[in-house]
Amino acid sequence: MLTGKTALVTGSTSGIGLGIAKALAAQGANIVLNGFGDVDGPKAEVAALGVQVAYHGADMSKPAEIEDMIKFAAAQFGQLDILVNNAGIQHVAKIEAFPVDKWDAILAINLSSAFHATRLALPAMQASNDGKGWGRIINVASVHGLVGSAGKSAYVAAKHGIVGLTKVTALENATTGITCNAICPGWVLTPLVQKQVDARAAAEGISIDAATQELLGEKEPSKQFTTPEELGALAVFLCSPAGNNVRGVAWNMDGGWTAQ
Repeated sequence: MLTGKTALVTGSTSGIGLGIAKALAAQGANIVLNGFGDVDGPKAEVAALGVQVAYHGADMSKPAEIEDMIKFAAAQFGQLDILVNNAGIQHVAKIEAFPVDKWDAILAINLSSAFHATRLALPAMQASNDGKGWGRIINVASVHGLVGSAGKSAYVAAKHGIVGLTKVTALENATTGITCNAICPGWVLTPLVQKQVDARAAAEGISIDAATQELLGEKEPSKQFTTPEELGALAVFLCSPAGNNVRGVAWNMDGGWTAQ
């Protein structure tokens, strides 16, 4: 379905980003990975799906490096067709105790990076398909783009911002073949969330399993994690012809969290 297309997924060396990258690769898209940590493992996982894969280590808090990454993606495969803005970090603290440098970093990586990648990717998408435009921009927001949680002021502010950016991007390109949508997961068992589970277990002196059930039980009626594979399947749908007129949505996959 996506053979010949190129997808750039930020923050894709693990977790949700890697799950989305693999799902797009399984449909034939060439992949540009981005992120920290192990690179060879994720590259091998994507390449095993029979597509070409490249990697760019842009620091998503630095606009100049994001610009270089967008140019790199086009140079590697000729055209950037699909942009998945997934990179994110987290810090939990009350507002009055929230470190200013953490606030700035979360806004830069979770929100501003998506703006920069989008503004740099759009011109080529708009010029494609004989000037009619074709492209898919998928912003990985969060259930916290729709509702708040105490202790997560920067993350909630950034994710609400991502949902707003998604709507504006969709509206500005509504008459073209370029769509922009946000995916809003609830709890996904990524390394980021595992740290929160571990911290809760340590703070309360309970087991990891008990901490996991506490975490899920507080917010998510299904009491189960959404998986990166499920999120990848949703991304594939949004990139498919069936998603041609899905524009500007914030699609929650949250086990009933926001239905309450």
